[in-house]
Amino acid sequence: MQLFYTPDIRGEEYTLNETESKHAVRVLRLSHEDRIQLIDGKGNLFEARIEDAHPKKCRVEVTRTIAEFGKRNHYLHLAVAPTKNIDRFEWFLEKATEIGIDEITPILCEHSERKIIKNERLEKVIISAMKQSLKAYLPKLNPLTPFQDFVTDNNKGKKFIAHCYDQDKRELKNELTGSSQIIVLIGPEGDFSKSEVQQAIDHQFIPVSLGESRLRTETAAVVACHTVNLLKS
Repeated sequence: MQLFYTPDIRGEEYTLNETESKHAVRVLRLSHEDRIQLIDGKGNLFEARIEDAHPKKCRVEVTRTIAEFGKRNHYLHLAVAPTKNIDRFEWFLEKATEIGIDEITPILCEHSERKIIKNERLEKVIISAMKQSLKAYLPKLNPLTPFQDFVTDNNKGKKFIAHCYDQDKRELKNELTGSSQIIVLIGPEGDFSKSEVQQAIDHQFIPVSLGESRLRTETAAVVACHTVNLLKS
């Protein structure tokens, strides 16, 4: 069954926007009485039937609503320095959304090579991945945030910073018991600076390792996302 994103859906009748209408009628060739599914990004999944297969304003009738569809028992917030090659960061957003993530904050670090991002483009990547992976919750994407502001302002749940320096670190996989709210910091290609690591520790972030291999930024972020989902499910 085909899935469509309808963030403003209300009531038992709804008209798809022009983009989704065109995709339904022109691309997928759906017609009157065909059944589709809708998601609002807030956890609701709607089963619907097409009443008017108009290519610009396809009208549907909602026949069933499933609340909290696919809701998980934890809240994962990853703060990741965007990669110089934005395609790699988009790959991370796609995979993290497919695996399961609640909030993403791009962070600006001392060693960051990318200092500008376009959230509108990144939002489209996330929405597409949400639809593809049959998720009903749209991950929250925050604006690019300076590292210092992030570690100062985020104080809920268990907080971790993954880095590559030779110092005492715990394994992330062994630290996920307890709190259902988890924040993980992932640095840029040149890693966090030592002063950033210390600053995070001063704000109760726990230094962790993601394994023995030295990972690219986007790979480390996906590994962290998968580890949390695997062990908290």
